[in-house]
Amino acid sequence: MPDPYRWLEDTYNDETTAWVRAQNALTEGFLAAAPGREQVRARLTEVWDYPRRGVPYERAGRWFQQRNPGLLPQSVLYVLDGADDEGRVLLDPNTLSADGTVALMATEVSPDGKLLAYATSAAGSDWMTWRFRDIDSGADLDDELAWSKFSGAAWTPDATALLYALYDEPDEGQEFLAESRVGRIVRHRLGTPQSADTTVWAAPEQPEWIPSVSSTPDGAWAVVFVAHGTYPENQLHVLDLTDPAIRSRPLVPELDCEATYAGNVGSTFYLTTDADASRRRVVAVDLDSPGRDDWRTVVPEAGDTLTEAHLFGGRLVAHYLEHAHSSVRVLGLDGTREADVELPGIVTVSELSGRPDRDTVHLAVTSFTDSGSLWACDLATTTLRRTFAPAAAIDAASFVTEQVFVRSADGTAVPVFLVHRRDVTPTGDVPVLLYGYGGFNIPLTPAFSALRATWVERGGLYAVANLRGGGEYGREWYDAGRRADKQNVFDDFAAVARWLGGESGWSTPSRVAIHGGSNGGLLVGACLTQHPELYGAAVPAVGVLDMLRFHRFTIGWAWTSDYGDPDDPEQYQWVRAYSPLHNVREGTAYPPTLVLTGDHDDRVAPGHSFKFAAALQAAQAGDAPILIRIDTSAGHGAGKPTQKLIDEGTDLLTFLDLTVARP
Repeated sequence: MPDPYRWLEDTYNDETTAWVRAQNALTEGFLAAAPGREQVRARLTEVWDYPRRGVPYERAGRWFQQRNPGLLPQSVLYVLDGADDEGRVLLDPNTLSADGTVALMATEVSPDGKLLAYATSAAGSDWMTWRFRDIDSGADLDDELAWSKFSGAAWTPDATALLYALYDEPDEGQEFLAESRVGRIVRHRLGTPQSADTTVWAAPEQPEWIPSVSSTPDGAWAVVFVAHGTYPENQLHVLDLTDPAIRSRPLVPELDCEATYAGNVGSTFYLTTDADASRRRVVAVDLDSPGRDDWRTVVPEAGDTLTEAHLFGGRLVAHYLEHAHSSVRVLGLDGTREADVELPGIVTVSELSGRPDRDTVHLAVTSFTDSGSLWACDLATTTLRRTFAPAAAIDAASFVTEQVFVRSADGTAVPVFLVHRRDVTPTGDVPVLLYGYGGFNIPLTPAFSALRATWVERGGLYAVANLRGGGEYGREWYDAGRRADKQNVFDDFAAVARWLGGESGWSTPSRVAIHGGSNGGLLVGACLTQHPELYGAAVPAVGVLDMLRFHRFTIGWAWTSDYGDPDDPEQYQWVRAYSPLHNVREGTAYPPTLVLTGDHDDRVAPGHSFKFAAALQAAQAGDAPILIRIDTSAGHGAGKPTQKLIDEGTDLLTFLDLTVARP
């Protein structure tokens, strides 16, 4: 297959570097000509400047919380005497780099509450480095553990050693491109070099298995979650932390279902699983007899999708999705439904924290208008008490959130959230920003975004499509949008775009912009090349755009469970049929397109975006601009500092102003 832009896969050679500089200059010149760009930046900065706090969590009698007063590049970790205490700074990642690009990615407090293990990443990379801090003094130990990713950590009960995930060090110069395989769980003893770390769980004969580790609240066990790629089927193994040898015992030894830890009472483990339950159930599994025939159903499958469950306060707290927004139910350990938590509207519960022996649960709630409030719930009464109520600089009361259902090409009903100002009504000419993802069993639920709130505030309609391939309706909904059925996802998105730009009365195709990131970038790229006439603009971000070579970089091989394997003749046909790069057609008039990526993206290599932009520019037969914006010292998105987010958001909104939102 011809691949004229393969040279752009080498992100850091001189020719590619020169191309990146030229492309960024072209894009900057186009955007700088917009008369309202700085006004957009100023307003977006105002909306972004609101306090944010993570859910407080308790470990060994101490409380911890991440906070950002508004515009700090990274959130700061505080240690508190109580959940509502002002506390003191324990770790400020903004001091770890001059440009704010070092992010705090994971933390684990020792069982005695004296030490903090923390992992940071630099420039948006997935690679993490673990370090250790004395919580009382704030001083770091000498230990430093490099080349970890995709995992938390677990302390041994005596706080002398940490379990974490380790990968082989890549060759020099290939840190952000080389495949990541053969992960293992190792034990590091404090005060010893990393080279002395010993393996406690590994499957070297299965290089595509991805392990992660976490500890149970009682500190007696570590749970090893083993995924095969990104398909939601995994193993669970339990490490006995009270055993000096830390022997591994199987809990879910087969890769034939999804099973996640919800809690344990001694050696009885409560799991959420989709085994014989497309929308998941809760089962109790005895570690001494973990066979499937001995599983005991505690909470049967319901009509709604169970996303997670936790053993808090001697009960099960279950988080469900009802048509892509949250509900929370409290159940006894025998599955008896005790009460429902009355949530404040169409919202997402984005985080829960609690302890098995405490009746108070802390939760974070967000929506298209709630920028992230915190609540405490008394499980005995299910009474909610708001503990933190930030307010972004928008008039949230003037916003309306609706949910509609649009028929896809095969008749499937696709849920769509619509967010707009109360005084904005269907006129046939409203600027629309349509967002989607549709993959990897991940649901899109209501969430606050300063960028999208600014879009709505300025009179635009924001639409979120819950496409097949996502996790909104369980395994069947997910399976209907992957591998040989991936085209369903693009059909769903195109159907929503047609509805928005036609029969709904909201808008017209020239006013509809489509946007998505990562797998959502693939979505936008595929829909752009299949139906360029449906859109007034397209913004694919950090997208998987070369479907014939995605598996050859970093963790791309793991995505074959969603896409298929290009090296398999039959599956090659699946991905070739919609690969955005390979379906760019010379002589086609494509709508205005802004491709977004980062030069340190080691999740989806930037070569995807480079090649796609170059191919579109060469093929463009119309007058619309084809641009690419390559952020420096930035990766796939996690840990991106606030100013970079504002700068990118400014350019996205400015691009939309010049295209679909023009007067």
